[in-house]
Amino acid sequence: MAAKKATKYVYHFGKKTDGNGKMKALLGGKGANLAEMTRIGLPVPPGCTITTEVCAYYYDHKKTYPKVLKAQMEEGVRRMERQLGKKFGDRKNPLLLSVRSGARESMPGMMDTILNLGLNDETVNALAESSGNVRFAWDSYRRFIQMYGDVVMGVQKLPSEDEEPFEIIIEKIKKKLLGNAHAEDTDLSAEDLQVLVAEFKKLVKSRTGKAFPNNPWDQLRGAVGAVFSSWMNDRAIVYRRKYNIPAEWGTAVNVQSMVFGNSGESSGSGVAFTRDPATGENVFWGEFMMNAQGEDVVAGVRTPDPVARLKKVLPSAHKELLRICRVLEKHFRDVQDFEFTIEEEKVFMLQTRNGKRTGLAAVRIACEMVKERLISWKDAVKRIPAEDLDQLLAPVFDRAAVKKVSAIAKGLPAGPGAATGRVYFNADRAEAAKTKGEEVLLVR
Repeated sequence: MAAKKATKYVYHFGKKTDGNGKMKALLGGKGANLAEMTRIGLPVPPGCTITTEVCAYYYDHKKTYPKVLKAQMEEGVRRMERQLGKKFGDRKNPLLLSVRSGARESMPGMMDTILNLGLNDETVNALAESSGNVRFAWDSYRRFIQMYGDVVMGVQKLPSEDEEPFEIIIEKIKKKLLGNAHAEDTDLSAEDLQVLVAEFKKLVKSRTGKAFPNNPWDQLRGAVGAVFSSWMNDRAIVYRRKYNIPAEWGTAVNVQSMVFGNSGESSGSGVAFTRDPATGENVFWGEFMMNAQGEDVVAGVRTPDPVARLKKVLPSAHKELLRICRVLEKHFRDVQDFEFTIEEEKVFMLQTRNGKRTGLAAVRIACEMVKERLISWKDAVKRIPAEDLDQLLAPVFDRAAVKKVSAIAKGLPAGPGAATGRVYFNADRAEAAKTKGEEVLLVR
């Protein structure tokens, strides 16, 4: 009698893929679309996806894993090593990884991400030597300690703190070494970043009683567990309830080889839409930062630039992104919201999903896609939920009144229409004030 074949818990993408865009229930939305982008020839860094079945097993078996998962994960890493000519934990040419969540339905910002995994006191020097960029290596290391310390080791803001503890240390170091607590992160030298890494490690040890882990495989296991655990964090639970996402769906975990937007002035990261999600205009729309990783763009630490500026600073990358926009819309037949990284002028795709849009944009996009013969009128009608039409009736400021006043600050709105209230810079305090009946505006 033939032995029972082990369940496949890890799917690969890179030069070849064994998944596709129809496998969202198993691979999550992000993993399925990474596989699909690979399948249609877009530039995707190689990686693997741990299925949602493992998440279900994790919670059904007291946060443990199927026995075969370890070997399948190791094979996933070995495939990346072979494809890239790097080795995980190597002292000469280390493979570094990102670990990201990926639910069946998009849950932006609700679960956790870890970048630059695999760095330690030895591999950081190897990265510096192999890249020829010491500052970039130490910048990546401090980012990794900050993310891993927060997400995996629980080094987070205390009730008495207005800012995250790692950010407090960054400001202190900037004030001490640069004379300005609000200087840009990019102003920190390689030597400054080494000081920052040492201070971050002290913080981790003082808050957790444990040293920061040096073994890359221990780091990977900790990161995967943290992403599965984030499926049940407070943010994710509230989001699922609001959007009727069943808890039993679980999340997948995407383990992907790193590409570096923080490797110099010909590199950067961004988030973009194939059309303007506010108005529906058929223009390439989004934000990017030079010499930055993706989390910088969404974290609000620095002010990003509009992607249109890429045409001036990195014209070849801008041209490639326009080509990718056309490929994405033709293939998915909908507006795409995607993440990209530019490493030394080469574009890499890290995610794509159907883009959220305002009610106004939904109507315009649906009508124009019919004219462009991307979708039928029947599809167009289905794509405009009734509740989106309510946004067209949201209150707005009187234009004449707006012209009579001066703005004290400008930013990007998180929703349609106009709103009034007391400004809060801390989400927890804003939520507490809201429960007391106060009108609030959260500014990040």
